[in-house]
Amino acid sequence: MPRDTEALPEKIRALKKEKNALIVAHNYQIDAVQEIADVVGDSFALSKYCATASQDIIVFCGVHFMAESAKILSPRKTVLLPERTAGCPMADMVTAADVQELKRRHPRAAVVCYINTSAAVKAECDICCTSSNAVKVIQSLKEEEIIFVPDKNLGSYIAAQVPEKKMIIWEGFCVTHHRVTVEEVIRVREAHPDALVLVHPECRPEVVALADFVGSTKQIIDFATASAEKKFIIGTEMGVLYRLKKDNPEKTFYLLSPGLICPNMKKTTLKSVYNALTQMQYPIEVAEEILIKARSALERMLQVT
Repeated sequence: MPRDTEALPEKIRALKKEKNALIVAHNYQIDAVQEIADVVGDSFALSKYCATASQDIIVFCGVHFMAESAKILSPRKTVLLPERTAGCPMADMVTAADVQELKRRHPRAAVVCYINTSAAVKAECDICCTSSNAVKVIQSLKEEEIIFVPDKNLGSYIAAQVPEKKMIIWEGFCVTHHRVTVEEVIRVREAHPDALVLVHPECRPEVVALADFVGSTKQIIDFATASAEKKFIIGTEMGVLYRLKKDNPEKTFYLLSPGLICPNMKKTTLKSVYNALTQMQYPIEVAEEILIKARSALERMLQVT
């Protein structure tokens, strides 16, 4: 490994070209990793991009379920997760066995999983969704009953938007977004009364209710960029501030809560990316039977959105 960390970006670019590799990074990654990436975005948008890219090797700077989704859509490509322990606590809150039990108890319900789930959970579901298309996906289903896993906050947000459906919601949550409180929203509004509050639907319902805009990471970025307003309070993981400030230097952004940091997203470093390319670590593998079923849930979503 190069001793001089300042040389790492140059080394990574050379390795990327040599190995015909693509580096993608989620919006929550650290600034340096976002800067070295070929593409930065939401998890599923990145997975779709990987499927159409010409490169043979994908270095996915994110967490495990994201790299799994890329592998599901690009089964013949090598997908590397630079940090093996970069997981998602919310994804771990529901298992395939949990979904099987829900299906047994609610045999008439359609089963929808948030993309923040393992491949094994996706394989048990009828259709997948993201935070940006969840409402549209639910509206597209003919069933009146909907099992939704694993995020109770996103599930509550959907239920409010689609009251004609009976939502059976799992009790999982994003530990980062869930910790934001109403008191924090009130305090930051008082400190910055001329700023709009933009929050992710993974936040608690009472926090969402106080926001000026609710949307996915990409939707928050797009809204702030297109808005004529100049000041924004951002209620999602702090990694988005890098992109927002870079694309909108004339605007001011405040983080809603100091707790909006995902430790798993911050594990990946330039050294992680360098090691992934030099040592081909850590490859994502998904069993064929699970891959086929999980791919069906993802592809069905693509037909809707």
